[in-house]
Amino acid sequence: MNRPTKRDHIIALIIIALGLLLDQAVKLLAVKYLRPIGTYVIFEGVFQLSYRENTGASFSILSGQTWFLAAFTFVVIVALGWIVFAGKVRRGTAYYSLAAIMCGGAGNLIDRVCRGYVVDMFDFCLIDFAVFNVAD
Repeated sequence: MNRPTKRDHIIALIIIALGLLLDQAVKLLAVKYLRPIGTYVIFEGVFQLSYRENTGASFSILSGQTWFLAAFTFVVIVALGWIVFAGKVRRGTAYYSLAAIMCGGAGNLIDRVCRGYVVDMFDFCLIDFAVFNVAD
């Protein structure tokens, strides 16, 4: 097994830190500039920025269950952290992907704990799908 090295762990931590920074910065910008206007069209009928406050999980599942979702997310992040940093997965794509998933979970966890909801803004209206954020 090609076990992760100390360098891999540092890269994973950098991925998590930079991802969290980007996620939270974009969400702060959405709150400041997008919340007052609601929606900003980028490509008519295809993509727009739409301010949303999601109190649930993906697609608003378990809406209003903020503390349950926060606790569940925390447990998942801890489990993934153990898998990644204890060398339970080979280094490479899977290793760095798990670090990115941890980052996304942590970004949304911060929102749930600090705001009581997750800020979403990326709206691919061409397919009439859910609104996402950087962490997603």
